Amino acid sequence: MKGYVVCVYKNINSEEKLKEYAVKARASVEKYGGIFLIRGGRSTFNEGEKSPRTVVIEFSSYDKANEFYKSREYQAAHSILKGYAIRQHQTIEGV
Repeated sequence: MKGYVVCVYKNINSEEKLKEYAVKARASVEKYGGIFLIRGGRSTFNEGEKSPRTVVIEFSSYDKANEFYKSREYQAAHSILKGYAIRQHQTIEGV
């Protein structure tokens, strides 16, 4: 079964740091065979708290998605956002 990384941002304090993170994170996503299904874009607020950004990435498996997240490359990108964004980040197994 495929694996998905779902990231829902609660707050972004620096668009500049987000762009810096995105460049490095994208390289890591590509290295682990991920495909962006959602990367920001237009959204409609229906329920719950409004999010400034949502990202969904598809991987060939749940294990590959977790391997991506734990990778040295992604963790280096992830560290760029510390103090600049609050988000919920999870790996989910598809059906």
